Amino acid sequence: MGLTAALTKHLRAGELFAALESVTRPSAKWTGATFDVFNPSTGELLATLPDMGTDEAHAAIDAAAAAQSLWAAKPAKDRSAILRRWHDLIVEHVDDLAAILTAEMGKPLAEAKGEVLHAASYVEWYAEEAKRVYGETFPAPANDRRMLVIKQPVGVVGTITPWNFPASMVARKISPALAAGCAVVLKPAEQTPLVAGAMFVLAEKAGFPAGVVNLIYAAEGAPIGRELCSNPKVRKISFTGSTEVGRLLMRQCSDQIKKVSLELGGNAPFIVFDDADIDEAVDGAVQAKFRNAGQTCVSANRIYVQSAVHDAFAEKFVTRVRELTVGDGFSAGVAIGPMIDGHAIEKIEAHVADALAKGGEVRCGGRRIGTNGTFFEPTVLTGISHVMRVAQEETFGPIALIIRFETTEQVVAEANDTIYGLAAYFYAENLKRVWHVAEALEYGMVGINTGRMSSEAAPFGGIKQSGIGREGSRHGLEDYLEMKYLCMGNI
Repeated sequence: MGLTAALTKHLRAGELFAALESVTRPSAKWTGATFDVFNPSTGELLATLPDMGTDEAHAAIDAAAAAQSLWAAKPAKDRSAILRRWHDLIVEHVDDLAAILTAEMGKPLAEAKGEVLHAASYVEWYAEEAKRVYGETFPAPANDRRMLVIKQPVGVVGTITPWNFPASMVARKISPALAAGCAVVLKPAEQTPLVAGAMFVLAEKAGFPAGVVNLIYAAEGAPIGRELCSNPKVRKISFTGSTEVGRLLMRQCSDQIKKVSLELGGNAPFIVFDDADIDEAVDGAVQAKFRNAGQTCVSANRIYVQSAVHDAFAEKFVTRVRELTVGDGFSAGVAIGPMIDGHAIEKIEAHVADALAKGGEVRCGGRRIGTNGTFFEPTVLTGISHVMRVAQEETFGPIALIIRFETTEQVVAEANDTIYGLAAYFYAENLKRVWHVAEALEYGMVGINTGRMSSEAAPFGGIKQSGIGREGSRHGLEDYLEMKYLCMGNI
């Protein structure tokens, strides 16, 4: 069994559907286990895929290693052209890709379409950046030599992507690797492997040579991760996911001193100062908190509001949150889809229960919707203290906390009091305050008077235990290049 009618009913009959069916169906020769992919909104079975393991990962790495030197030797202009064709194919098939994404992940269809186009923007960006891998020359201490630096691809790259942005994470990770001249092996999240499969179908159609892009389906990430980390043919690991798994991958890579890029958990503060435009701050907070049902690493986990505007902000924010519609991502007008699975619901319920037991108040929401599904009401909690789990841990759900504060020094200290340092947001008008707070917040990304800041042109990533390296921008390409110094004597 490959794709089921529960998925294909959302797709147009055509080339992408047929190709995806061929790459997701376990072949007659497949004797291993399989795993199922379900729609979190309905529980319907979408596909049954071959459950690959260490042997298949090893074979994919061998294929990438065999293709590596030829791909690295290809002129940058040629690599750029293939990436550009891939971009065009993604845009051409945006409706089908969005439908696949909504079916397996649950996010509203319009939001899914936006994610696919965002994914395409990374492919386009790195198609252009492929031609801009610059070296440098610099003056030598004597006239008998010349000194210069060149940059070369790091080699085979192993990548592991999460379920919450299954299209954009694929593009954001492998586009710079491919642009730099690296072959890649990718393991998508087991909950959302289908859109990755569809994107790889389009990559093959775009003209990537055999072995340059390799996809592994697996129900368990640990065996694949161990193989990617321990196999000496893999020169770099790029991972997006939890901080706990990131620590494990770093340890597994340490014996080989393997390069790693890690985009890990967050605990983003969202600060509203008393000089902020409250209506704009409410808009930004709703966007930063409830995008993808709060299932994002840059979600506003703690909303701090200065005392003078606390009550006005809370009232307007609660009113807006009550208007958010929850439902199946394919239904018109839905703003928030399901949680990815039952475990996500259980974590949210545990965080809400802990907050209530310790003096918190539910201003709206706070309950699971239905008994068997994975929908949860958009929720606002007040009366929050730092002893509560919801203030210390990344909830990864539609739970907004409003915390009162008095002074700039207090809120900056509380915002920074976390092991995480991925994203932060704040709203203020006073320019002196803006500069002070932007520089004082210990985060890799800071949104100022905006609730959304991801862009292919900007470096995405965190500090502290939120990760290593950057994705997007010209800096994202550098993470897939080695710097080589050449000193030429007898000149």
